[in-house]
Amino acid sequence: MSAGILGIGKFVPEKVLTNFDLEKIMDTSDEWIRTRTGIEERRIADKDTDTSDMAFIAAKKAIANSGLNVADIDMIIVATVTPDQPFPSVACMLQDRLGAGKIPAMDISAACSGFIYGVVTAKQFIDTAVYKNILVVGVEKLSKITNWEDRTTAVLFGDGAAAAVVGPVSEGKGILSFDLGSDGSGGMSLYQDGDIIKMNGREVFKFAVRQMGESAVDVVEKAGLKKEDINYLIPHQANIRIMEASRERLDIPEDKMIKTIQKYGNTSSSSIPLALTDALESGQIKDGDLIVMVGFGGGLTWGALTLRWGR
Repeated sequence: MSAGILGIGKFVPEKVLTNFDLEKIMDTSDEWIRTRTGIEERRIADKDTDTSDMAFIAAKKAIANSGLNVADIDMIIVATVTPDQPFPSVACMLQDRLGAGKIPAMDISAACSGFIYGVVTAKQFIDTAVYKNILVVGVEKLSKITNWEDRTTAVLFGDGAAAAVVGPVSEGKGILSFDLGSDGSGGMSLYQDGDIIKMNGREVFKFAVRQMGESAVDVVEKAGLKKEDINYLIPHQANIRIMEASRERLDIPEDKMIKTIQKYGNTSSSSIPLALTDALESGQIKDGDLIVMVGFGGGLTWGALTLRWGR
């Protein structure tokens, strides 16, 4: 048995903030945002909905989708850079709300690479038979650290959560390879200063285009596969131009890249699992499909994996 995804679930807030809404509060336009980022709208959580609330809803859906019960979950890993507060962790809050018993629970901070880091961490515990079923959640309330007076960053971010139950799957299915890395020397290209996000867009763009492409190719080679074997690419939904660069590096058709940036924007650690969940719910991804997931984030960090979908 190898580690794979047994179930998925998501939550996005009801409030939709469109590019036209942003035109009314800052010097920008729908055309400017769409052509530079690919974003048309994003979801914004209300003041009474915090990170742990979104994580809880997504987690319940993922557990139900897996066919398991809360009692079957052996560990909780939450990837987030926007916890309700520094501590207790969102994972501990989630453990309590789920009634999951005295299982280990922890948050990890790898920004937009967080979900990949979480899934790969879960894989290690499953491969070594320490734990069997691990709940991994990517969740962010980026609206609470967005500077709404800075049009270069305010147009990018949204809120949301997505969860996956990682557990043993049959031979040939599940996670086939992965790549994780970091470069702390670039940390100040994308960081939180006090209560707001700050970003050097040019430096982040250059890093992302290079690293996403390299990591995607690397995990395909590690799995002993060829580019033409890939059924779907799920990149971090940060910027359509960065996403397209990764797709071109893998030389796969446009319709094989899962894209949700237009409706959710950049939701950091939840962006990859949100895209995965939407593709599964629509029936786009089917049993046996080979998927490459790749992301980059503040730190600077990156992560990628190949996954053969199915149990």
